[in-house]
This record gives sequence, structure tokens and C-alpha cells, in this order.
Amino acid sequence: MITVDPASPTSPAEQIRSQLAALIRLGELVADARMPTIRQLAADLRVAAGTVAKAYKELENAGLIRTGRAAGTRVNVGQATGEPVLGGANHFMRAAHQSGLSLQEAQEILAAAWDADATGRIP
Repeated sequence: MITVDPASPTSPAEQIRSQLAALIRLGELVADARMPTIRQLAADLRVAAGTVAKAYKELENAGLIRTGRAAGTRVNVGQATGEPVLGGANHFMRAAHQSGLSLQEAQEILAAAWDADATGRIP
């Protein structure tokens, strides 16, 4: 279920994009599943249609969804990462909790590891 928190510092479009991306990557939105129309999702979430359109455009640019006139907007095949990533994320989350880290601190550690790996500093 997608929700939008109007009090969040994160834009509504980014909240929608990140939640849909997570559902796709976890396989909860399966390959070729039809997404709600922009207008329908906007009405359900009580946001402007342009907000949902922006989120959908970013998901399309990332290759997670595709849009076709007759077929509507659908989840692209092969986007789920499922259990391996979820299992690793749960392991990291439990270790972070046990270490007394906040969500922000855990995200900073993950971002630092991500950057180190991208630059080849992690074997």
C-alpha cells in the first residue's frame, strides 16, 4: 500500500516513486502487472495527477515500468530482486538496531559502503 505523508520533507512524488520501486524490486508488484492509471492513483492518494506522473516518469526512466497506450503502465520483467536483497537488508537492519544506530546513521553507513564499492575500495 502506497501512502503519502504531507509532513515529510521528502516530496510526494519521491515518496510515491520510492515506495513503488521497493514494491517492484521486492516482487510484490510482479512482472507485467498493470499499474493504476495516473488519475486513479492520484485520486487514491489525494495528490495532483502531475505528482504521480512525475513518479511514473522516474520509474520509467529507471527501467522499472513501461507505458503503452493500449496496455497501460506495466511493471517491466526482471526487476524484482526479492529474497537475496530483502534478506541482506533485514540482516543489516537487525545489526544496526543492535548497535543502537538510528535509521539515518544506518543509511549513512550504507551510503558510505555503496560509494566505497563504486570506487573499488572494497574488495
